[in-house]
Amino acid sequence: MPHPLRPARLLHPQRPARVSLRWKIAALAAATACLVVAVVGVLVHTWTADDIRSRADMRAFNTVYSAMDTYRRTGTLADGAELDPAELPPALRHPADGARHTAYDGHVDGNLGPSAWAAQRVGGPDSRVLAVRINMNSEFYQLRRLDVVMVLASLLALAAAMPLAVYGAGLLGRRLRQVSETAGRISAGDLDARTGPTKGRDEVSDIAATVDLMADSLGRRLRTERRFTADVAHELRTPVGGLLAAADLLPPGETEDLLRARVRDLRGLVEDLLEISRLDAGAEQPVRAHVPLGAVVRDAVVRTGLDTEVSEIGATEVSTVTEVSDARGSAAGQTVETTVETDPRRLERIVSNLVVNAHRHGDTPVRVTVEGRTVVVRDHGPGFPPDLLRDGPRRFHTGAAERGSGHGLGLTIALGQARVLGAELRLDNAPDGGAIATLRLPA
Repeated sequence: MPHPLRPARLLHPQRPARVSLRWKIAALAAATACLVVAVVGVLVHTWTADDIRSRADMRAFNTVYSAMDTYRRTGTLADGAELDPAELPPALRHPADGARHTAYDGHVDGNLGPSAWAAQRVGGPDSRVLAVRINMNSEFYQLRRLDVVMVLASLLALAAAMPLAVYGAGLLGRRLRQVSETAGRISAGDLDARTGPTKGRDEVSDIAATVDLMADSLGRRLRTERRFTADVAHELRTPVGGLLAAADLLPPGETEDLLRARVRDLRGLVEDLLEISRLDAGAEQPVRAHVPLGAVVRDAVVRTGLDTEVSEIGATEVSTVTEVSDARGSAAGQTVETTVETDPRRLERIVSNLVVNAHRHGDTPVRVTVEGRTVVVRDHGPGFPPDLLRDGPRRFHTGAAERGSGHGLGLTIALGQARVLGAELRLDNAPDGGAIATLRLPA
């Protein structure tokens, strides 16, 4: 279940689809390996091909020298030499006298070719050209086999390296995920969450240590703030009680009524601060009982003394609760109640705070809807401010001045009491305007 203190916009953030870091690293390793294999394969192929051609040129050069010597001495052609062969490359048809030249013929005809040619002129300017052809088909066939072997070896090496890369990336991903989960728990309000010592001395360990130090610092600051709030509330309780007693001694009149109202407001603020300090300290424990949810909600709305429409989905009638002289008020219509196991006092506190907040900062009509185990409070005002939906309610922060008065503690207390009950309280704005607070009680 989502954390009960998180507003709706933070419960379901719009996150893009993620690709696991493990597969990113594995893909990077595979791409790097393929690049290395390709570069090495091209270099080896090029170097081997150049070596084959170089050795073929040297062999042709030496062969034409031997054939020329034999032809001059005996007048016969040896070592495969030919005179003015038809396939002779154009570059060798007119070699200089006495000079030996070589050329590469990339033509392939069956098993013949590519070839390295060497040629030398025999006699004077009108003499013929003696040429020797060295077939390199077998050497290039071996080169092709070498290429196939290199590709197969690269694929086998890649298949063996990929699991290792995935495993190593998985170790790193798990460590980063642990740090991320700790940071998420801290942001959700668990100030005791810590990553603890991690294996290795690398950047991940530094990040984990930094997150833990941040949590320690944040925890100290929040504990100091909570302690200060509790101390102030306790210290104010006695003088506020004295002010109430002194107000009773004043003669009746406008001044006495005004002073009494302000002292009551001050006493309510002190009680709210004490309640928040107890919630912060985790000292609140629910006293559960089986109660009809609709009746508890109607009683809570009646106690606010504010005109609020209460309805139960599935009921045949809608009741409107208004300020009446009777402390319990009245509600028209009969409904089938849903029984829940919860702390009715804390549930009434949550509902009343939400209704008061809707009237104080929103606009009428304010409607309370009960459906199953869900209670929805909606007004038709300007809605919750964006910073509240983004960061959650803050104490003594009520938004813009035009949004009304108050101390900014009502939603904070409602969220804290929902946490005690194990309920989920979500805050959002309606598409057509107005604030919506949705309370879902646990089964």
